[in-house]
Amino acid sequence: MVSDSRPGIWVVMPTYNEAENLPGIAAAVLEAVPVATLLVVDDGSPDGTGQLADGLAAADGRIRVRHRKAKQGLGRAYLDGFQVALAGGAEVVVQMDADWSHDPASLPGLVAPITDDAADLVIGSRYVAGGGVVDWGPARRVISRGGSLFARTVLRLAPHDLTGGFKAWRGPTLGSIPFEGIHAGGYVFQIETTYLASRLGARISEVPITFHDRRVGHSKMSRRIIGEALIVVLQLRWDELRGRGPLRQPRQA
Repeated sequence: MVSDSRPGIWVVMPTYNEAENLPGIAAAVLEAVPVATLLVVDDGSPDGTGQLADGLAAADGRIRVRHRKAKQGLGRAYLDGFQVALAGGAEVVVQMDADWSHDPASLPGLVAPITDDAADLVIGSRYVAGGGVVDWGPARRVISRGGSLFARTVLRLAPHDLTGGFKAWRGPTLGSIPFEGIHAGGYVFQIETTYLASRLGARISEVPITFHDRRVGHSKMSRRIIGEALIVVLQLRWDELRGRGPLRQPRQA
C-alpha cells in the first residue's frame, strides 16, 4: 500500500464495454493506492460503461471520467487521458487495462522506482525474471514475445517487454513526449511511447509482473493490430536512419 507521503499519482484506465469489470477493478486500484486519482477514459461504450463510471465517480471523489464519443483506438484514449492527468498536476501517471490482466496489487511496486527517483518510466514486464503470463495459448505467447523481440531488435531498445501496457511514468517525462507526432492508434502505441522515451534520455526500468488473460469478455487483439505494429516499428527505424527521428535530450528533472 502506498503511503500518504507519495506524490500525486494518477491511474489512467481506458474502457470499452467493460461494465462487468469496472466496479471491481476500480475498487482494487484504489485499495492498492488509496492516494491515487483513477481516471476512466471511456470510448462511448454501448454497454453503459461510461454511465457506470459516472456513478462510481459520484460516490468516490478519487474517481474521474473522461467521455469520448466513439472508439478511436487504445493509443488515442491513453493520449487523451495523459493530457487530462498532466493538466491535473500528476507527478506519476500509471497506465493499465480495466480487464484484470494487470493486477492492481502490483501498483505499489510499479510506482516505487519513480517515487524513489530511480527511474522515469517503469514497465510492468512479463519477460524478466519473476514475470510471466497465465491462461495464454502457444500462438498468443509467440506473437507477444516475438513482437517485443522484433521491436527491441529493430529499434535497438533495452527493455524486454515492449508490447505490454502496464507502465508508470514520471509526469515531466511523459510531458516531454511529443503526443502530436504519435501515429499509432493500437497496441503498437506501447512500443512507440517507450521508444520515444528512450530516445529522449529517460531512465527506463522493468519490474516483474504476472499477466492474466482477461476475466470477462474477449481480447481486442486482431491481425490489423499486429500488422500495424510491424509497419510502425519499421517506419520509426527508417525515419531515424534518415535523420528524422527524435533527438536525444537530457532526462527530465
